[in-house]
Amino acid sequence: MNAPLDLVPDSERRGLIGALPAGLRPFASLMRLDRPIGTWLLFWPCAWSVALAGVWGQWSLFGWFLLGAFAMRSAGCVYNDLVDRKLDAQVERTRLRPLASGRVSVRSAWLLIGLLCAAGLVVLLQLPLVAQLVALGSVVLVAAYPFMKRITWWPQAWLGLVFSWGALVGWPAVTGALGTPALWLYVGTVAWVVGYDTLYAIQDKEDDALVGVRSSARRLGRHAALGVGLFYAMALLLWGAALWSVRPEWLALLALAPAALHLAGQVLRADPDNGELALQLFRSNRTTGLLVFLAMLVVGLSVEP
Repeated sequence: MNAPLDLVPDSERRGLIGALPAGLRPFASLMRLDRPIGTWLLFWPCAWSVALAGVWGQWSLFGWFLLGAFAMRSAGCVYNDLVDRKLDAQVERTRLRPLASGRVSVRSAWLLIGLLCAAGLVVLLQLPLVAQLVALGSVVLVAAYPFMKRITWWPQAWLGLVFSWGALVGWPAVTGALGTPALWLYVGTVAWVVGYDTLYAIQDKEDDALVGVRSSARRLGRHAALGVGLFYAMALLLWGAALWSVRPEWLALLALAPAALHLAGQVLRADPDNGELALQLFRSNRTTGLLVFLAMLVVGLSVEP
């Protein structure tokens, strides 16, 4: 039976999701199929780590990690909506999500998570044992994330721990061991995630305050742009340390200049009272990911294996 029209969001009536059969649209919406930004943001740290490690001819890893990022980001979205379905029903922006509106059952959502995790397992099996073990280490962090906004003002920091994990996986996927550059890369990426997710949280400040959800955007208030700038600066310093640990030359650090300029532009434009602009700036981190990837690839390929 079709859902009442007032329960179906516009996003399911147009574009990629709207082109699907009606019965699949709520599941595609659960997976955020129309918003691939999350997949890119999860993929880039994996790609950076592989690139910085020098690739060593294992170019197929980029494809495997992209598939894994899509599957696990989609599974994470479904899991997050499961945990938050009652909370989402109270917020105007999220009340029409498939679980919050009752258009998808809890059982069906768990089955979808199982299918997506199976796809993730296929990717995991392509990696060396050390990389597999490191990847599995993120499971507890992922499971705990949806609850963080209820107990801390900095759920963005926890998201950073989760979304940056690929930086720890990519390096051993190439080298077979976890190295110091990957650790620098990981910590720097955590800072980057806190910065861009603070931008994302600006659009939800009012709704979050109404339902008692905490966020870095609410905590920083009028100083949100400054806070984002500080986290971005920290990310650049730590990414620089990762590059230096692979190639200790000042010229190598210049590879980060385009990314630094792009991030500075975000900070200069950020407005803690303009949610629409904040969302645009958040999405522009796709470009940040590409610029950092090019920096890591240039330096990684410049070192003899």
